[in-house]
Amino acid sequence: MGKAIKTRIVKIGNSQGLRIPKNLLEQSGINLEVEIEVHGNHLIIRPVEQARANWDKAFAAMAQKHDDVLLDDTNTTEWDQLEWEW
Repeated sequence: MGKAIKTRIVKIGNSQGLRIPKNLLEQSGINLEVEIEVHGNHLIIRPVEQARANWDKAFAAMAQKHDDVLLDDTNTTEWDQLEWEW
């Protein structure tokens, strides 16, 4: 763990909040959205994971390994072959 930094809780409208120093935000990867969870007398603040983050890299790696094929066999009918443009 890093060095602890003291700060004060400040009033923000009807709520209260913390001012988090920029260097702590940069180190933690926190930017716009966070999740806050209570564990005993601790608050756990972490960045919200973005859905599908890094999927482009994962798919590129799969393609390089030729691991990007369908797992199920495709059973086409004569109608599929004649009527659909593939």
